[in-house]
Amino acid sequence: MLVSFVIALLSWLLGKAYPVVGAPVFSILIGAVCVNAFPKLVSQSLFGKIELRYGIQLTSKRLLQFSVILLGFGMNLLDIAEVGKGAVIAIVAVIAAAFAVAFAVGKLLKLPGDTMTLIGVGTAICGGSAIAAVAPVIRAKDEDVASSISTIFLFNAIAVLVFPVFGRFLGMNDPSFGIWAGTAINDTSSVVAAGTAWAGATMDNAALNLATIVKLSRTLFIVPVTLFFAIYFSLRQKREKAAEFSFAKVFPWFVVFFASAAFINTYFRIPTEYSDVLVSIGKFGIVMAMAGIGLNTRLKPLLANGSRPILLGLCCWISVATISVAVISLI
Repeated sequence: MLVSFVIALLSWLLGKAYPVVGAPVFSILIGAVCVNAFPKLVSQSLFGKIELRYGIQLTSKRLLQFSVILLGFGMNLLDIAEVGKGAVIAIVAVIAAAFAVAFAVGKLLKLPGDTMTLIGVGTAICGGSAIAAVAPVIRAKDEDVASSISTIFLFNAIAVLVFPVFGRFLGMNDPSFGIWAGTAINDTSSVVAAGTAWAGATMDNAALNLATIVKLSRTLFIVPVTLFFAIYFSLRQKREKAAEFSFAKVFPWFVVFFASAAFINTYFRIPTEYSDVLVSIGKFGIVMAMAGIGLNTRLKPLLANGSRPILLGLCCWISVATISVAVISLI
Protein backbone atom coordinates (compact mmCIF):
# COMPACT_ATOMS: atom_id res chain seq x y z
CA MET A 1 0.00 0.00 0.00
CA LEU A 2 2.94 2.31 0.69
CA VAL A 3 4.26 1.65 -2.82
CA SER A 4 0.84 2.57 -4.24
CA PHE A 5 0.75 5.67 -2.02
CA VAL A 6 4.13 6.93 -3.28
CA ILE A 7 3.09 6.40 -6.91
CA ALA A 8 -0.24 8.09 -6.24
CA LEU A 9 1.42 11.10 -4.62
CA LEU A 10 3.70 11.60 -7.62
CA SER A 11 0.75 11.10 -10.00
CA TRP A 12 -1.37 13.59 -8.02
CA LEU A 13 1.29 16.26 -8.46
CA LEU A 14 1.65 15.44 -12.16
CA GLY A 15 -2.13 15.58 -12.52
CA LYS A 16 -2.16 19.08 -11.05
CA ALA A 17 0.53 20.15 -13.51
CA TYR A 18 -1.12 18.43 -16.50
CA PRO A 19 -4.87 18.28 -15.73
CA VAL A 20 -5.79 17.27 -19.29
CA VAL A 21 -4.08 13.94 -18.65
CA GLY A 22 -5.18 13.57 -15.03
CA ALA A 23 -3.71 11.82 -12.00
CA PRO A 24 -5.46 8.42 -12.52
CA VAL A 25 -3.88 7.96 -15.95
CA PHE A 26 -0.42 8.95 -14.65
CA SER A 27 -0.88 6.51 -11.76
CA ILE A 28 -1.73 3.56 -14.00
CA LEU A 29 1.14 4.35 -16.36
CA ILE A 30 3.75 4.72 -13.60
CA GLY A 31 2.56 1.54 -11.89
CA ALA A 32 2.64 -0.41 -15.15
CA VAL A 33 6.11 0.88 -16.02
CA CYS A 34 7.41 -0.09 -12.56
CA VAL A 35 6.06 -3.64 -12.61
CA ASN A 36 7.13 -4.31 -16.20
CA ALA A 37 10.60 -2.86 -15.61
CA PHE A 38 10.94 -4.88 -12.39
CA PRO A 39 8.79 -8.02 -12.94
CA LYS A 40 9.53 -9.43 -9.48
CA LEU A 41 8.41 -6.27 -7.67
CA VAL A 42 4.96 -7.49 -6.62
CA SER A 43 6.32 -10.86 -5.47
CA GLN A 44 8.83 -9.25 -3.09
CA SER A 45 8.26 -9.95 0.59
CA LEU A 46 7.98 -7.43 3.39
CA PHE A 47 10.12 -8.48 6.38
CA GLY A 48 10.32 -11.90 4.75
CA LYS A 49 6.65 -12.63 5.45
CA ILE A 50 4.02 -10.82 3.40
CA GLU A 51 4.33 -10.39 -0.37
CA LEU A 52 3.69 -6.89 -1.70
CA ARG A 53 1.01 -8.21 -4.04
CA TYR A 54 -1.41 -8.63 -1.12
CA GLY A 55 -1.26 -4.92 -0.31
CA ILE A 56 -1.52 -4.06 -3.99
CA GLN A 57 -4.65 -6.20 -4.33
CA LEU A 58 -6.14 -4.61 -1.23
CA THR A 59 -5.45 -1.15 -2.64
CA SER A 60 -6.85 -1.87 -6.11
CA LYS A 61 -10.03 -3.54 -4.79
CA ARG A 62 -11.13 -2.51 -1.28
CA LEU A 63 -9.63 0.98 -1.24
CA LEU A 64 -11.18 1.59 -4.65
CA GLN A 65 -14.68 0.83 -3.33
CA PHE A 66 -14.19 2.95 -0.22
CA SER A 67 -12.98 5.86 -2.35
CA VAL A 68 -16.07 5.67 -4.57
CA ILE A 69 -18.20 5.99 -1.41
CA LEU A 70 -16.41 9.21 -0.46
CA LEU A 71 -17.16 10.68 -3.90
CA GLY A 72 -20.83 10.54 -2.94
CA PHE A 73 -20.28 13.46 -0.56
CA GLY A 74 -19.72 15.63 -3.63
CA MET A 75 -23.04 14.64 -5.22
CA ASN A 76 -26.33 16.51 -4.94
CA LEU A 77 -29.46 14.53 -5.77
CA LEU A 78 -31.32 17.75 -6.57
CA ASP A 79 -29.05 18.42 -9.55
CA ILE A 80 -31.28 16.28 -11.75
CA ALA A 81 -34.24 18.55 -10.96
CA GLU A 82 -32.17 21.60 -11.86
CA VAL A 83 -31.05 20.52 -15.33
CA GLY A 84 -34.58 20.19 -16.65
CA LYS A 85 -36.50 17.50 -18.51
CA GLY A 86 -34.71 18.04 -21.82
CA ALA A 87 -31.24 17.47 -20.36
CA VAL A 88 -32.41 14.32 -18.54
CA ILE A 89 -33.77 12.95 -21.84
CA ALA A 90 -30.42 13.69 -23.47
CA ILE A 91 -28.55 11.92 -20.64
CA VAL A 92 -30.73 8.80 -20.88
CA ALA A 93 -30.40 8.73 -24.68
CA VAL A 94 -26.61 9.05 -24.45
CA ILE A 95 -26.33 6.24 -21.88
CA ALA A 96 -28.50 3.93 -24.01
CA ALA A 97 -26.51 4.74 -27.16
CA ALA A 98 -23.14 4.17 -25.47
CA PHE A 99 -24.10 0.73 -24.20
CA ALA A 100 -25.76 -0.33 -27.46
CA VAL A 101 -22.72 0.66 -29.53
CA ALA A 102 -20.25 -0.77 -26.99
CA PHE A 103 -21.77 -4.22 -27.09
CA ALA A 104 -22.61 -4.29 -30.82
CA VAL A 105 -19.21 -3.03 -32.02
CA GLY A 106 -17.38 -4.91 -29.24
CA LYS A 107 -18.87 -8.17 -30.50
CA LEU A 108 -17.77 -7.39 -34.06
CA LEU A 109 -14.25 -6.62 -32.82
CA LYS A 110 -14.25 -9.77 -30.66
CA LEU A 111 -13.22 -7.88 -27.55
CA PRO A 112 -13.53 -9.41 -24.05
CA GLY A 113 -16.89 -8.80 -22.41
CA ASP A 114 -15.36 -6.89 -19.49
CA THR A 115 -13.58 -4.47 -21.85
CA MET A 116 -16.83 -3.81 -23.73
CA THR A 117 -18.68 -3.20 -20.48
CA LEU A 118 -16.07 -0.86 -18.98
CA ILE A 119 -15.60 1.23 -22.13
CA GLY A 120 -19.39 1.46 -22.46
CA VAL A 121 -19.77 2.51 -18.83
CA GLY A 122 -16.92 5.00 -19.01
CA THR A 123 -18.32 6.60 -22.16
CA ALA A 124 -21.92 6.59 -20.96
CA ILE A 125 -21.49 8.08 -17.50
CA CYS A 126 -18.32 9.62 -16.15
CA GLY A 127 -15.14 8.03 -17.39
CA GLY A 128 -12.76 6.69 -14.76
CA SER A 129 -15.16 7.03 -11.81
CA ALA A 130 -17.80 4.87 -13.49
CA ILE A 131 -15.18 2.31 -14.49
CA ALA A 132 -13.94 2.31 -10.88
CA ALA A 133 -17.47 1.63 -9.63
CA VAL A 134 -18.39 -1.14 -12.08
CA ALA A 135 -15.03 -2.96 -12.30
CA PRO A 136 -15.25 -4.71 -8.89
CA VAL A 137 -18.90 -5.60 -9.52
CA ILE A 138 -18.11 -7.52 -12.71
CA ARG A 139 -14.75 -8.68 -11.32
CA ALA A 140 -12.87 -7.22 -14.26
CA LYS A 141 -9.20 -8.02 -14.75
CA ASP A 142 -6.74 -5.23 -14.04
CA GLU A 143 -5.58 -5.35 -17.68
CA ASP A 144 -9.14 -4.63 -18.84
CA VAL A 145 -9.49 -1.76 -16.36
CA ALA A 146 -6.18 -0.23 -17.46
CA SER A 147 -7.05 -0.58 -21.15
CA SER A 148 -10.50 0.96 -20.65
CA ILE A 149 -9.29 3.94 -18.63
CA SER A 150 -6.51 4.63 -21.13
CA THR A 151 -9.04 4.57 -23.97
CA ILE A 152 -11.43 6.90 -22.16
CA PHE A 153 -8.57 9.29 -21.37
CA LEU A 154 -7.63 9.54 -25.04
CA PHE A 155 -11.08 10.73 -26.07
CA ASN A 156 -11.37 13.03 -23.05
CA ALA A 157 -8.29 14.86 -24.29
CA ILE A 158 -9.59 15.01 -27.86
CA ALA A 159 -12.99 16.29 -26.67
CA VAL A 160 -11.46 19.32 -24.96
CA LEU A 161 -9.95 20.37 -28.29
CA VAL A 162 -12.72 19.55 -30.78
CA PHE A 163 -16.00 20.19 -28.91
CA PRO A 164 -15.72 24.01 -28.78
CA VAL A 165 -14.76 24.05 -32.48
CA PHE A 166 -17.66 21.84 -33.57
CA GLY A 167 -20.04 23.66 -31.23
CA ARG A 168 -19.36 26.95 -32.98
CA PHE A 169 -19.50 25.24 -36.38
CA LEU A 170 -22.97 23.91 -35.52
CA GLY A 171 -24.08 27.37 -34.37
CA MET A 172 -24.81 26.35 -30.79
CA ASN A 173 -25.70 28.88 -28.12
CA ASP A 174 -24.49 28.68 -24.52
CA PRO A 175 -27.32 26.43 -23.18
CA SER A 176 -27.04 24.02 -26.12
CA PHE A 177 -23.29 23.70 -25.80
CA GLY A 178 -23.56 23.31 -22.02
CA ILE A 179 -25.97 20.38 -22.38
CA TRP A 180 -23.90 18.87 -25.20
CA ALA A 181 -20.63 19.04 -23.27
CA GLY A 182 -22.26 17.76 -20.08
CA THR A 183 -23.86 14.77 -21.79
CA ALA A 184 -21.21 13.79 -24.35
CA ILE A 185 -17.82 14.38 -22.64
CA ASN A 186 -16.83 11.65 -20.20
CA ASP A 187 -14.71 13.18 -17.43
CA THR A 188 -15.76 16.15 -15.29
CA SER A 189 -12.38 17.86 -15.62
CA SER A 190 -12.63 17.59 -19.42
CA VAL A 191 -16.15 19.04 -19.28
CA VAL A 192 -14.83 22.00 -17.29
CA ALA A 193 -11.91 22.45 -19.70
CA ALA A 194 -14.20 22.37 -22.75
CA GLY A 195 -16.63 24.80 -21.11
CA THR A 196 -13.78 27.17 -20.30
CA ALA A 197 -12.49 26.96 -23.87
CA TRP A 198 -16.00 27.68 -25.17
CA ALA A 199 -16.26 30.84 -23.08
CA GLY A 200 -13.04 32.13 -24.65
CA ALA A 201 -12.50 35.86 -24.54
CA THR A 202 -16.07 36.63 -23.41
CA MET A 203 -15.49 34.91 -20.05
CA ASP A 204 -19.21 34.13 -19.97
CA ASN A 205 -19.55 31.04 -17.75
CA ALA A 206 -23.20 30.27 -18.61
CA ALA A 207 -22.26 27.25 -20.75
CA LEU A 208 -19.62 26.10 -18.26
CA ASN A 209 -22.01 26.23 -15.29
CA LEU A 210 -24.76 24.35 -17.14
CA ALA A 211 -22.29 21.76 -18.48
CA THR A 212 -20.99 21.09 -14.97
CA ILE A 213 -24.48 20.65 -13.51
CA VAL A 214 -25.51 18.33 -16.36
CA LYS A 215 -22.31 16.32 -15.94
CA LEU A 216 -22.82 15.92 -12.19
CA SER A 217 -26.42 14.84 -12.83
CA ARG A 218 -25.15 12.28 -15.33
CA THR A 219 -22.71 11.01 -12.70
CA LEU A 220 -25.62 10.09 -10.42
CA PHE A 221 -26.55 7.38 -12.93
CA ILE A 222 -23.61 5.40 -11.53
CA VAL A 223 -26.02 4.01 -8.94
CA PRO A 224 -28.71 2.42 -11.16
CA VAL A 225 -26.19 1.31 -13.80
CA THR A 226 -23.93 -0.39 -11.23
CA LEU A 227 -26.91 -2.07 -9.59
CA PHE A 228 -28.06 -3.30 -13.01
CA PHE A 229 -24.71 -4.96 -13.70
CA ALA A 230 -24.62 -6.38 -10.18
CA ILE A 231 -27.99 -8.05 -10.68
CA TYR A 232 -27.11 -9.21 -14.21
CA PHE A 233 -23.79 -10.76 -13.24
CA SER A 234 -25.19 -12.26 -10.05
CA LEU A 235 -27.96 -13.98 -12.00
CA ARG A 236 -25.40 -15.26 -14.49
CA GLN A 237 -23.26 -16.56 -11.65
CA LYS A 238 -26.32 -18.20 -10.14
CA ARG A 239 -26.94 -20.09 -13.38
CA GLU A 240 -23.30 -21.14 -13.67
CA LYS A 241 -22.63 -21.94 -9.99
CA ALA A 242 -26.01 -22.35 -8.39
CA ALA A 243 -24.66 -24.24 -5.37
CA GLU A 244 -22.10 -21.55 -4.55
CA PHE A 245 -24.26 -18.52 -5.29
CA SER A 246 -24.83 -15.86 -2.63
CA PHE A 247 -26.51 -12.60 -3.64
CA ALA A 248 -25.33 -10.90 -0.43
CA LYS A 249 -21.70 -11.60 -1.39
CA VAL A 250 -21.93 -10.26 -4.95
CA PHE A 251 -24.19 -7.28 -4.21
CA PRO A 252 -22.24 -3.98 -4.54
CA TRP A 253 -22.88 -2.66 -1.04
CA PHE A 254 -20.45 0.19 -1.60
CA VAL A 255 -22.88 1.66 -4.17
CA VAL A 256 -25.58 1.76 -1.47
CA PHE A 257 -23.17 3.70 0.76
CA PHE A 258 -22.31 5.97 -2.19
CA ALA A 259 -26.01 6.77 -2.63
CA SER A 260 -26.33 7.27 1.14
CA ALA A 261 -23.43 9.73 1.11
CA ALA A 262 -25.11 11.65 -1.72
CA PHE A 263 -28.40 11.66 0.24
CA ILE A 264 -26.65 12.98 3.37
CA ASN A 265 -24.87 15.68 1.37
CA THR A 266 -28.12 16.71 -0.31
CA TYR A 267 -30.52 16.87 2.62
CA PHE A 268 -28.30 17.46 5.66
CA ARG A 269 -26.19 20.19 4.06
CA ILE A 270 -22.69 19.18 5.02
CA PRO A 271 -20.48 22.30 5.08
CA THR A 272 -18.58 22.64 1.82
CA GLU A 273 -15.18 22.68 3.51
CA TYR A 274 -15.87 19.21 4.97
CA SER A 275 -17.45 17.65 1.89
CA ASP A 276 -14.59 18.96 -0.26
CA VAL A 277 -12.07 17.26 2.02
CA LEU A 278 -13.96 13.94 1.86
CA VAL A 279 -14.20 14.12 -1.93
CA SER A 280 -10.51 14.97 -2.21
CA ILE A 281 -9.62 11.97 -0.05
CA GLY A 282 -11.84 9.83 -2.27
CA LYS A 283 -10.17 11.11 -5.42
CA PHE A 284 -6.71 10.45 -4.00
CA GLY A 285 -7.84 6.98 -2.96
CA ILE A 286 -8.90 6.29 -6.53
CA VAL A 287 -5.47 7.44 -7.74
CA MET A 288 -3.91 5.00 -5.24
CA ALA A 289 -6.18 2.24 -6.52
CA MET A 290 -5.14 3.04 -10.10
CA ALA A 291 -1.51 2.65 -8.98
CA GLY A 292 -2.43 -0.78 -7.65
CA ILE A 293 -4.09 -1.63 -10.94
CA GLY A 294 -1.01 -0.42 -12.81
CA LEU A 295 1.19 -2.62 -10.60
CA ASN A 296 -1.00 -5.58 -11.55
CA THR A 297 -0.87 -4.78 -15.27
CA ARG A 298 1.38 -6.78 -17.56
CA LEU A 299 1.99 -5.24 -20.96
CA LYS A 300 1.83 -8.47 -22.94
CA PRO A 301 -1.88 -9.23 -22.30
CA LEU A 302 -2.69 -5.51 -22.45
CA LEU A 303 -1.14 -5.17 -25.92
CA ALA A 304 -2.82 -8.36 -27.13
CA ASN A 305 -6.01 -6.43 -27.98
CA GLY A 306 -4.02 -3.91 -30.03
CA SER A 307 -6.01 -0.99 -31.36
CA ARG A 308 -9.41 -2.64 -30.92
CA PRO A 309 -10.29 -0.97 -27.58
CA ILE A 310 -9.41 2.43 -29.09
CA LEU A 311 -11.59 1.70 -32.12
CA LEU A 312 -14.45 0.71 -29.80
CA GLY A 313 -13.94 3.89 -27.76
CA LEU A 314 -14.02 5.96 -30.94
CA CYS A 315 -17.31 4.40 -32.07
CA CYS A 316 -18.88 4.95 -28.64
CA TRP A 317 -17.61 8.52 -28.47
CA ILE A 318 -18.94 9.45 -31.93
CA SER A 319 -22.32 7.84 -31.23
CA VAL A 320 -22.68 9.67 -27.90
CA ALA A 321 -21.75 13.04 -29.41
CA THR A 322 -24.12 12.52 -32.36
CA ILE A 323 -27.08 11.30 -30.32
CA SER A 324 -26.65 14.17 -27.88
CA VAL A 325 -26.70 16.75 -30.69
CA ALA A 326 -29.80 15.11 -32.21
CA VAL A 327 -31.70 15.17 -28.91
CA ILE A 328 -30.69 18.77 -28.19
CA SER A 329 -31.93 19.85 -31.63
CA LEU A 330 -35.30 18.22 -30.92
CA ILE A 331 -35.76 19.73 -27.45
